[in-house]
Amino acid sequence: MRAAVVTAFGGPEVIEIREVPDPEPAAGQVLVEVELADLIFVETAIRRGGHGKFFDVEPPYVPGSNLGGRVRAVGPGVPAHWIGKSVVGRPEGFGGHAELAVLTPEVELPPELDLRTAVAVYGDGFTALMLEELAPSMTGRNVLITASAGGMGLLLIQLAHKAGAHVIAAARGEEKLALSRAQGADVLIDYSKPGWEKLVLEATSNQGADIVFEGAGGELGATAFTVTKDGGWFSAHGAPSGGFAPIDPTTAERRAITVKGIMDLRADSTTTKVTAHNVLTRAAAGDLRPVIDRIYPLAQLPQAHQALENRTLRGKALIRIR
Repeated sequence: MRAAVVTAFGGPEVIEIREVPDPEPAAGQVLVEVELADLIFVETAIRRGGHGKFFDVEPPYVPGSNLGGRVRAVGPGVPAHWIGKSVVGRPEGFGGHAELAVLTPEVELPPELDLRTAVAVYGDGFTALMLEELAPSMTGRNVLITASAGGMGLLLIQLAHKAGAHVIAAARGEEKLALSRAQGADVLIDYSKPGWEKLVLEATSNQGADIVFEGAGGELGATAFTVTKDGGWFSAHGAPSGGFAPIDPTTAERRAITVKGIMDLRADSTTTKVTAHNVLTRAAAGDLRPVIDRIYPLAQLPQAHQALENRTLRGKALIRIR
């Protein structure tokens, strides 16, 4: 089969399209003919050799997490009725950017969702619903969302808007802010401009944001923490700036701010009631509407990585495998 292979840690140029052996489904798994796969920013950081303490992976490896396609075969213990069904899911570790992948079947594609929407919402939607689950009630609260025009940022805007929050969206540039407004943001702030945090305070009557969904990381994330209200809630889940927001635990404790990090959002390291069925049901109901900017063919996966790193995408990128 054809697959993308990260041959070494480094830039997008380390990704090569190769012929590799077909995987075989083990007990409890199915073999999927992959049609579409997702691409999220953390995959670019892993490709560069980052986040080693969170993701145990070494080159050469096939990247790609969330995917959708048709079941070709089943492993021991899986009912044969799965064969031929369209499914979405996440392979263990990686492996989604390939013509064939194995995963544990969780949910069949609902008839009211097309495969493109389901794949686009599956990963970011799962994380967004976990954040919704972890956070206090957003109704009537000032909610700051950084990296608001990313795939997950846009979903968080939708959830906060539906919950009745006063949504403050922070992103870079007019196009991304316009996209944030279209999803329900009330206040738009360009955080590429100096002193942007003062605008957050102005939008919250100098109280600060009650809830912060911080998806930018780095110094932007650290600045967002300074405008979190004392006694507020802060999630440091994004790292496109090169690392997760550096939060001093002593300061957080002194200001009585609840801080959540990436380990609170990994299904294998925390307890959550969110399921794949929840994600697709909420998407079918219109609560989660992924914004897809571009679909790249598998051969252009390096260009997709570059676009993600260059911050030129508005919403999500998907990878077409077939």
